[in-house]
Amino acid sequence: QVHIVESGGGLVQPGGSLRLSCAASGSIFASATMAWYRQAPGKSREWVGSMWSDGSANYADSVRGRFTISRGNAKNTMNLQMNSVNVEDTAVYYCSVAGGWGQGTQVTVSS
Repeated sequence: QVHIVESGGGLVQPGGSLRLSCAASGSIFASATMAWYRQAPGKSREWVGSMWSDGSANYADSVRGRFTISRGNAKNTMNLQMNSVNVEDTAVYYCSVAGGWGQGTQVTVSS
């Protein structure tokens, strides 16, 4: 079993920045990929980006160049640095690792 906790969500103005964190524990292989997803109101969940075990990352076109995924300081932790946010980034952001999901953290972009 995997336990995942996201944190760092909140209200941010358009053009601003926010940093989300994900901490996972449990039965996780060292090679596990960690990923961010998001779900906006009335929309299906969409992939935001993934970080491979070697630390490299890939991003959805909608966030590439604005969002950056990085390793956290502790094992099985990951950050999502969100820059130049816009109202379309408003969503609940979820972390996924080894088939498990966190409870999500709300990000609201509004002036």
